[in-house]
Amino acid sequence: MIALLLALGSSLAYGCADFLGGLGARRAHVLRTVMIAAPASLAVELLLWPFLGASFAPATLGWGVASGIASAGVLALLYRTLAIGPMNVLSPLTALVSAMLPVGVGLLQGERLGPAGLIGLPLALAAVVLVSAGHGSGGARPSRTALLLAFGAGAAIALQLVFLHQAPADSGVGPLIIGRVTSSAVTLAAAGLMHRRLGPEKPAYAMSATAGALDSVANLLFLLAARSGDLAVVAVITALYPAGTVLLARGVLAERVHRGQLVGLGAAAVAVGLLALS
Repeated sequence: MIALLLALGSSLAYGCADFLGGLGARRAHVLRTVMIAAPASLAVELLLWPFLGASFAPATLGWGVASGIASAGVLALLYRTLAIGPMNVLSPLTALVSAMLPVGVGLLQGERLGPAGLIGLPLALAAVVLVSAGHGSGGARPSRTALLLAFGAGAAIALQLVFLHQAPADSGVGPLIIGRVTSSAVTLAAAGLMHRRLGPEKPAYAMSATAGALDSVANLLFLLAARSGDLAVVAVITALYPAGTVLLARGVLAERVHRGQLVGLGAAAVAVGLLALS
């Protein structure tokens, strides 16, 4: 139950971060948004260090660097995907891809589900798609580039979660700090190489920094959830993050919540209950 609650918190934080990051990427080049978000994330993790501790053993360094490289890809690919849209077509694809790989890894590592979990897991995967899907934006269809970006973003999210899960359980926030240092370095290096293509637009500083801080909170909650529960279950609950994005889009941007999305929210609630019983 504790793992499920932590995973739900992670999902909510990811959803809020994605919403703010997607809006920020509409105002300026995605790298300008990430240049603000990544250091803000690192600042949050450094503040957590004295309270949660951190170790930097070789295994922690290795998995932290791997998660950081994946994280840099997540921020750039996901924010760009949400910026070009349509969000309600691309978001389900990203979320589903992000869930499938960790679920497969968890099951291959010997995790087993009870009867309720065997029903709840596929139901949660279906809810991931339903909760973030809509009727499109004026019938708009995503381009091939947008679809590839969405698939890449989902794969990057999945790899980041798997790499964090592989870090030693007694490493505290060490893998998060190493990962964020790595992603910040990758982002700044990419921005330096592409500075002439970033355009004159200034990033939305507060929005981008808040997105980065929430991303850090989401990573921490996922890490704690994965350490206290099964990766397969934690990953699929975390992948419900589009629910937060959809609800914020409804409240802030007045976007409609369609019937299928409401069905998805209901299915997600049932799935969480079943997984709690497994």
